[in-house]
Amino acid sequence: MESPAVNEVAAGLGGEKLEVFRKLNLLEQHRLESYKSWPFPESASCSISKMAEAGFYWTGTKRENDTATCFVCGKTLDGWEPEDDPWKEHLKHAPQCEFAKLCCPERDLTVSQFLEILGTVVKGSIEKTCKAFKSSFIRENEERLNEFTHNQK
Repeated sequence: MESPAVNEVAAGLGGEKLEVFRKLNLLEQHRLESYKSWPFPESASCSISKMAEAGFYWTGTKRENDTATCFVCGKTLDGWEPEDDPWKEHLKHAPQCEFAKLCCPERDLTVSQFLEILGTVVKGSIEKTCKAFKSSFIRENEERLNEFTHNQK
């Protein structure tokens, strides 16, 4: 179930389903869908639904299946225990996280809060993309620079 804030933003975007945000795990529904092999049942404090509600999407592997990452701050946590509360663990390990500080499920966010979180997530994504581009550019051009410098001698 999408929150009123999400529905309002979606309506403002012409009723699109916000699929462009799937890769950012912006929506709780998308975070839920990311879990492929979570070791805890729905009755556990750190169930898939509670993890997704607290902002985590699954980043585990078959070997390390209890690894999850926050869609806002990027904090990755593993070593979960069935009684761990995802909101408390999130705030404990990432007190700077804007989403964890709200301690508010998506369905209860105001439009303003949702847009602030969206801005934080998009900004982080842009910064990550720029950093990766810069690193790639430097790597690809170091050899060319070395060749140019060598040929100038």
